[in-house]
Amino acid sequence: MREVWLLAHLVAVVVWIGGMFFAHFCMRPAAVARLEPPQRLPFMSAALGRFFTAVAWSLVLLWGSGIAMFAQFSMAGGKPPLSWNLMAAIAVVMTAVFAVIWLRRHPAMQSALAAGELKAAAAALDGIRRLVTLNLALGFATIAVATVGRLAN
Repeated sequence: MREVWLLAHLVAVVVWIGGMFFAHFCMRPAAVARLEPPQRLPFMSAALGRFFTAVAWSLVLLWGSGIAMFAQFSMAGGKPPLSWNLMAAIAVVMTAVFAVIWLRRHPAMQSALAAGELKAAAAALDGIRRLVTLNLALGFATIAVATVGRLAN
């Protein structure tokens, strides 16, 4: 059963971290190069809205599988490795950052767009970009802990 939980965990990680990488390094630069702000901002808001919904579902899968693996390990009488605890700690921070993006920044962008306030929408999008950059860095750190941390356990 551990392999099933690990697969679910990795799928969720790929969706979240891979999606952030794509949005930040592929979609955003292409949108900036090809679209003027009146078209770019609604496009980015719509695309990010779809991505954030996928991330929310990925978080359910990520946390559920992570907790299941912790429980399975503990029920077998083992002590979870330090790397698992570090991954969980980083995941708490990443989840909180995502909550700010999804529940505050993105709705602010949508409201600004609905009111026709492009400067406010652009500022909200820039805030989203900064927080995604932070979460992407934390995501890569988590991957490093998951892989290199195994050697220290």
